[in-house]
Amino acid sequence: MSIISDSLKKIKPSPTIAVTQKARELKAAGKDVIGLGAGEPDFDTPDNIKQAAIKAINDGDTKYTAVDGTPALKKAIVDKFKNENNLEYTTDQVTVGAGGKHVIYNAMMATLNEGDEVIVPAPYWVSYPDMVLLAGGTPIILECNEKQGFKFFTIAQIDSLKDRVLTMNGVSKAYSMTGWRIGYAAGPKDIIKAIAKIQSQSTTNPSSISQAAAVEALSGTQDFIKERATSFQERRDFVVKALNEIDGIECLNPDGAFYVFPSCKGLMGKKDSSGNELKTDTDFVQSLLENSGIAVVQGSAFGLEGFFRISYATSMENLKKALEKISTFCKNLS
Repeated sequence: MSIISDSLKKIKPSPTIAVTQKARELKAAGKDVIGLGAGEPDFDTPDNIKQAAIKAINDGDTKYTAVDGTPALKKAIVDKFKNENNLEYTTDQVTVGAGGKHVIYNAMMATLNEGDEVIVPAPYWVSYPDMVLLAGGTPIILECNEKQGFKFFTIAQIDSLKDRVLTMNGVSKAYSMTGWRIGYAAGPKDIIKAIAKIQSQSTTNPSSISQAAAVEALSGTQDFIKERATSFQERRDFVVKALNEIDGIECLNPDGAFYVFPSCKGLMGKKDSSGNELKTDTDFVQSLLENSGIAVVQGSAFGLEGFFRISYATSMENLKKALEKISTFCKNLS
């Protein structure tokens, strides 16, 4: 008799973590591997944010905080939403969690009843359907496509929908703070209150030090963002151009983040150097890793078969080397 819960049996391990782990194993075995799977900026956390954390430690800011975020951080979040997204909130409409995924998971737990259907646009982040399942809901996948540009829109900007929308963000990507684990959201007070109730019985407050650092991230200088965005744009332009020069691969030019989501449909049915036929995008990424040492993530992990995801949050040197290897791999398919 299994002691593992039935709800946990419904979900699968994170595909992105699995790819990263496989790449680590191959590196440990002495193979030359370039990892393009992890969604993590290669830049370090800016010094002003680090110094804010150090000051918080030295000032003894090491105790429990309010369950769902300090007043200072909530105010900084309210200001961020107003200044950058033209969204008006009050501090009692804001919640802070240990990362963006934590906030979304709390939201699912706070709002779903057994069997509730949840629309998940694809491509989605790999955890979304599993979060819905853990909360007792039923994920309904709505496939988008490259012709639509996989479009993103902040639906809270539609006035008639704002009172039904939870808008979330985090400091991980823009501020290179993935390890600090701070995510946040704003929305209807009853949902925010319910999320706080869940968090009070699970993690309690996010790290006090990380919250102090996040205040500086949102309220301090933003000068470094333009420089880093320019660097990411240069990498994006190179990667998109290089991919589109490979027969069998087509790649849209993304508007944000540091990922591209190219199609490998034109390579399906071909065979690699070992004679293995590429029937799915998973076959493609596994063969690419084993034969060329390039780690990417299959599109089916994000809900769309026939694509793969590349993170260009690495050096231009690595990207040039990786794209050359991807091109050679594809040319050698028969």
